[in-house]
Amino acid sequence: MGHKVNPISMRLQVNRTWDSRWFADKKEYGDLLLEDIRIRDFIHEEVKQAGVSRVIIERPHKKCRVTIHTARPGVIIGKKGADIETLRRKLAKMTASELHLNIVEVRKPELDARLVAESIAQQLERRVSFRRAMKRAVQNAMRMGAQGIRVNVAGRLGGAEIARTEWYREGRVPLHTLRADIDFANVEASTPYGIIGVKVWLFKGEIMEHDPQAHERRHAEAQEGGGPRPQRR
Repeated sequence: MGHKVNPISMRLQVNRTWDSRWFADKKEYGDLLLEDIRIRDFIHEEVKQAGVSRVIIERPHKKCRVTIHTARPGVIIGKKGADIETLRRKLAKMTASELHLNIVEVRKPELDARLVAESIAQQLERRVSFRRAMKRAVQNAMRMGAQGIRVNVAGRLGGAEIARTEWYREGRVPLHTLRADIDFANVEASTPYGIIGVKVWLFKGEIMEHDPQAHERRHAEAQEGGGPRPQRR
């Protein structure tokens, strides 16, 4: 079962928490959920070159707080904050709530599954060899402190007439272990031969305590330069 389901959804409330953090009644729930989806899609498309990892949306009383985790915050902020103000105005038109926009820098994109998958997809779109792109991503992640990584690419690889799946793995990726801190991402690359799917599983260690916020704290510690904490026995 662990090999079939999304590793993030399987670990919600164990060592992960949701990217949308709010409560609503039945009348408002559908509208707010659709609003979240539109905000995320717009941000990923509007600041595509900024390396957006996650978009966390919180809704305190009559407010909408959007936190963008990005590898290149300067691209979003722009010169003297001009670009971020433009982005804030556009997002404010998409919600009736008072909008607050925050930017958080991802200091180690090699340890973020979404950014790793997007990097591979961009290389495939530039016609870089898929094997070279996969191995480079795996080597960079292991060098930065990951305990394991697996990369899958599927489609008409290298322009082949028959689609196939190739994968590369290094270290451990224990998908059945719920206490394992595993980051996952699925990205598509648009090539002249069709769509190529890229999946990345990134194992950063084990979390022994039952804490939904544990993944975010460990991620912040790794970004500050401490790296993943050693596995406890």
